[in-house]
Order: sequence, then C-alpha cells, then structure tokens
Amino acid sequence: MTLKRRVVVIGGGMAGARLVRRLGAVPHLSVTLLGEEPHPAYNRVLLAEVLAGRYRPEVVALPGPGDGVEARRGVRAVRIDRAEHGGLVVCDDGSEVPYDTLVLATGSNPVLPPVRGLFEERRSEGRELPEGVYAFRTMDDCLALAAAAEDVATPRAVVIGGGLLGVSAARALAARGVRTVLAHQGEHLMERQLDQAAGKLLRRHLAGLGVEVHTKCRVRGLTTETGADGRRAVRAVTMADGYRLDCDLVVLACGVRPRVGLARAAGLTVAGGVVVDDRLRTSDPNIHAVGDCAEHAGVLYGLAGPAQDQADVLAGVLSAESAESAEGSESAESAVPRYTGTRALTRLTLAGPGPFDLAAFGETEPGPADEVVQLADHTVGAYRKVVVRGDRLVGGILVGDLSAVGAVARSWADDESLPVPEAAADAPLLHLLTHDGGS
Repeated sequence: MTLKRRVVVIGGGMAGARLVRRLGAVPHLSVTLLGEEPHPAYNRVLLAEVLAGRYRPEVVALPGPGDGVEARRGVRAVRIDRAEHGGLVVCDDGSEVPYDTLVLATGSNPVLPPVRGLFEERRSEGRELPEGVYAFRTMDDCLALAAAAEDVATPRAVVIGGGLLGVSAARALAARGVRTVLAHQGEHLMERQLDQAAGKLLRRHLAGLGVEVHTKCRVRGLTTETGADGRRAVRAVTMADGYRLDCDLVVLACGVRPRVGLARAAGLTVAGGVVVDDRLRTSDPNIHAVGDCAEHAGVLYGLAGPAQDQADVLAGVLSAESAESAEGSESAESAVPRYTGTRALTRLTLAGPGPFDLAAFGETEPGPADEVVQLADHTVGAYRKVVVRGDRLVGGILVGDLSAVGAVARSWADDESLPVPEAAADAPLLHLLTHDGGS
C-alpha cells in the first residue's frame, strides 16, 4: 500500500483556496489547509462591493476545498520545523501538523504609515489601532468598517492612500453615504498604473461620487481622544501643511507587504518576498510558495491573477510529483509545469451616474524609441493610450468605454507581433484603439 504524501498549505486566501481545490482530487495526496481567518475563502477583489453594501459576504465566497481536504479555519501557523525527511508546522493552538510538502500562501499585510498618533508611543500599550482607524485588507476589516459607518449619524471618513485599494475604499464609503476625503501623497491617483491624464479623469469621476480628493499631500498625524474606557478614538487627520480634516473614520490604504516572517524564521531565502524558482520551490525543495508572499524572478505581483496562475502551476507540479512517486518512475522534464510569470492587467469599475471603467497593463510610460497612440474625449470621460515597441504592444491604459480592451489585452498578453490591417496603412496603430479592435 502506497502511503499518501502529506501536503500542508499555510494560508486560506485566494491562492491557497485555489490550490487545495485542485489538489483535493489528486490520488496519493493528503491535503491539509491551515487558514488564519475564520471565514471560508472569499474573493478579496470584491471586498469593496461588500463595503459599499452591494454584495453580502456570502456572495463573494469562493467554492469550498472539497471532500479530499482537511480545512482548519481560525488557526495560525507560528513556526516551521524543517527536517531532512519531512517537517512540522506548529500552530497557535498548540497543535503540530506534519508535512512532506509544505506550501506557503501567507499573503501580505497592509502597510501602516509612519503617522503620529497611529500607535501609542508607550510600549505597554501594544500596537492596537485607535477606534475608528482601519486597514482595508480582510473581510473582518471590511465588516468592522461597515459597522462603524452605521454607528455614526453623519460619518466622515479620510482614506489615506490613492492607489487601487484606496480608490476602491473611497468610492465604497461614498456609496454608503459617508462624507469621504481621499488623501494621496502622489502626483495623481493610481500612479503605479495610470498616467496623469487618466488619473485626472479618475479624480473627476470620484468627485462626481462625492469624494473629495487631495493629491500631493502627506498626512502628518492623527488627533485622538481617550474615552472613559481608556480607549483612544480618532477625531481628525492633520496634513503636513497643517490642514486639519475632522473625521470619525480613517482607512489606511497605503499598500501591502508580503508576509515572510514564517519563511525567514525557518531559514528560507527571502528578498522582498519568499524567493521561488519556476516550479515555485523555495530554497528548501520541500517547501513551495505562491501568491502575494512569493517572489519569482525578482517580481512581487500582489494581484489576484498571478496568485491564481501560480496556484494552478503548483497544482500541476505536485500532481506530477505524486504520479512519479506512485509509479516509481520519473516524468520527462518537459512534462512538469513551470511558472514563467504573469502579464497582469489591472481593471477597475466604479459605479455612479455614469459607469467608469479603466484597465491598465504593462509599461504605460514610453521609452525614447517607443511609439505612443492616444485617443481622448474628455467630454465623455474617455481616454485610450497604448505604448508600442517595435512590433510589440508593451503597455496601455484604457478609460471609459472599454470595447477595445479584449483585443488590446490579448495582443499584449500573447506578446505577438501586432497585425496591421490594410485599411490602417495611413495610421498603422490607430486600429488598436478603435471599436473594431474589440470585435
């Protein structure tokens, strides 16, 4: 009788949940999922819809892991003990889970900015956030923020950070009737994905939703008030120029940082994230990493699409290894899946009087020898831009009517030579941005 290979996955988010769904049906594998959050896995991309009140939490739940997986929720892994012939995961409830193969899908933590008043300086007070201050990363964050918005008659909120997460949180709060200010240190909103022209359109749309946007401003500190119960509660946000924004709620949307503490303590190679190869193996061949915590070829993605791609590849790798072990033979090297990277597209849809859609991908700022094609109609909030290098599409931004996004994104994702129809001979790249490009 062949013993089943024990696969333990630490992390029950989108990457971990997808992986165990794929592995649960693989013969000769015994799969255990250790999830720190008590909730079933959910689509983190849709948290803003839950905060806005458009979806209930159960609507964004992901399919369960299946009958072939032991899923333990509300359990946090605190230590990895590696050994030559198998290892052990130690959990915060005192339990120990042995493994033959370990997968780290620990995700990322929100970045907490160096803002005065965010934490009490006295060490004895710990690192607890003041009442009314929330990160926006998990379902618990989302539900707590929604409940807090309901507790105040006319709530006022300040969202710190104008990236994708901050924009999503700000429009969700505005949809709940919260008077919302978005404070962003950068030149324009979502500067990692958008150029200045697209950022301007996004700002205009948010203003139409009732969001007051401040860019090129830095938050200096929080003003808090200590109640009779000894708890501090936020009352205002102060900018570097002294401008004060009174508020009841503060949302911290300043980016994320990979959770690598377990990996580092276990002696694995860690750079920005846990370093993995094309089979998503860490420096210990018995330990793999996927999702936000993984760094492949020097790239940290921090997006749902790449995390799912990595989970799919790793499922293929472990399935192939399981088959090799059961059959006592070695698969051809070419038959084992490899992860070669993901061409990730950022997409955002904002509701409002007129829906606002944007998509951004690749290199949106051109190099000296690149060609740029732009079409803009600011009267209807439409903007399209693609960057072409030689005969390859290397990046683009589409705002407003996204009828062309399908064809343009495929051209970029496939990294193929751009077709130039005869009708486009006088303007050989313009067809990429026309409605025909999306047919």
